[in-house]
Formats: sequence, structure tokens, C-alpha cells
Amino acid sequence: MKPYKLLGIILSVKGDCTAGHKVGEQIDLTLWDSQKDEAKRTPPLCPFFYNMIFPYLAVLQFGGEFPWEEDKDSFQISCPDPVNQVTMEIKRIRV
Repeated sequence: MKPYKLLGIILSVKGDCTAGHKVGEQIDLTLWDSQKDEAKRTPPLCPFFYNMIFPYLAVLQFGGEFPWEEDKDSFQISCPDPVNQVTMEIKRIRV
């Protein structure tokens, strides 16, 4: 398996995020540590947002891509809260 790191960067916060996420915040979203050959702990991310993005993280972590994205190593996604919505860019970094 190729070693990848996943990084989430908070791009915008509409309203008042109840989880306290702020613009510019960077979160390590890597699921699998290839050097230790073990799963990583859940990152400090709103659990509702994490639950929503987990399948997308698995795709990037294990070498997949989204055919509708120009950049095969990143995408943007927003949390499910329509009032206090957080938008994040998720990047796959080849290490």
C-alpha cells in the first residue's frame, strides 16, 4: 500500500460552529499509519462531520479517486449543518 497522509483545512465557517472549528484550522485526517501498519485514532473533528466524510477519506487513503474532481488528490466538502456550516478542503499528500 502506498503511504498517504490526509489533511483537512477549514476554508469557511458560516454562522457559529458548535464544535469550535475555525477558518485556517488544519486537521490530520489520516486513517492508516503505513509506517506502523495500524489504524490511527479519530481526529479532533466534529463527530457529525467526521461520520459524513469517513467514506470519502477511505477512498483517498487507499489510492482511489473521484472522477468528477479535476485534482485527484483533493476535494471540498461541507458539514451537514445548514445553519452553522463548515467547509473543508481535504488533501491527499503522498509521503
